[in-house]
Amino acid sequence: MFLNSVEPLANFQRARENPYFVDKSGFLEELLEVAQANPYICVTRPRRFGKTVMANLVASFLGKPDSGSAFEGCRAAASPLLEQYRNRYNLVFIDFSRVPGSCETYEAYMERIVAGLKRDLSEAYPEVRPEEKMALWDVLAEIFAKTGETFVFVLDEWDAVFFMPFVTEEEKGKFLLFLKTLLKDQAYVKLAYMTGILPIAKYSDGSELNMFWEYSMVGKERFGEYFGFTEAEVDMLFARYEQRTKRRQVTREGLRKWYDGYFTASGERVYNPRSVVCALTDDQLSNYWTSSGIYDSAFFYIRHNIDDVRDDLALMISGEAVPARVQEYAASARELGTRDEIYSAMVVYGLLTYREGYVSIPNQELMEVLREKSAKIYTEAGLT
Repeated sequence: MFLNSVEPLANFQRARENPYFVDKSGFLEELLEVAQANPYICVTRPRRFGKTVMANLVASFLGKPDSGSAFEGCRAAASPLLEQYRNRYNLVFIDFSRVPGSCETYEAYMERIVAGLKRDLSEAYPEVRPEEKMALWDVLAEIFAKTGETFVFVLDEWDAVFFMPFVTEEEKGKFLLFLKTLLKDQAYVKLAYMTGILPIAKYSDGSELNMFWEYSMVGKERFGEYFGFTEAEVDMLFARYEQRTKRRQVTREGLRKWYDGYFTASGERVYNPRSVVCALTDDQLSNYWTSSGIYDSAFFYIRHNIDDVRDDLALMISGEAVPARVQEYAASARELGTRDEIYSAMVVYGLLTYREGYVSIPNQELMEVLREKSAKIYTEAGLT
């Protein structure tokens, strides 16, 4: 269920079969280079920017399930440096966005993970025979002590728990403590790779996860090219589209207008990858953005701070950029009380883009979303 699962490999193989697949496996070489200095790495990006695809890539390449020909033709397969790591490690893969059926409590949510992984470990290492009440990290430590085997942890959507309605603030603290105890300074951890939307809030000296090096879209240049599509990659995909599609309704300029507009920390332009693939597959430029509780929370704070952001929103909807001081950690705050905090959260969520001290609406797709939402907020507030 969680240990050496073949599911990440199956998902990666499915992604490779997509005619608009882009090889991002060069990420592995850079990831392992960083991991030599620190094995705790967290990459945060807005939703739909390829985080899960990359988590499946990492799991499929490093985990013990044999990846066979899944990487044939990929950049990673041609690297002599990477070959020594391929399918070498025990893999613990957890998608924290998944919940048991009819889940209504934090305890039930965590029980699925802890009990499932302990069951997997007991089946894989019957000679260890841990006591029933042993903590999960003690079981892993005992396996390491008796076998010397280490584990690669790939934790997708680590922050999903923060958006679950049944989880209290106290339980969110328990979750952070769980991750800390499971991973921090544990000899059985070869690599801990996490993805999510929210950055790890390291503005507090007591942060449980301060062993992680964080790589966000705005704050860190490294790994920027691997999340989102670059201009050259969209050119390549559009050429495939022209070869595959008889009645072409999508133009190259249309892709730029609708889905471009984001920037890496180094200033390179990137496109929303999921929307580009959807548009080319459907042969239609359209709004592929889907709402969720994460994004609705940003508009909740806009609604309650309308006087502070009204003029800015009007400017951005007209195509202008407005000055803002973006602090990504603000997105994980319980309350967003200032315009800068609201805009910081919207940048983290992918609703706005940030460059050189200014925020703006990145493209036509998001323009439609924000225009519709803003109109509704103005109407509710009795504004025009």
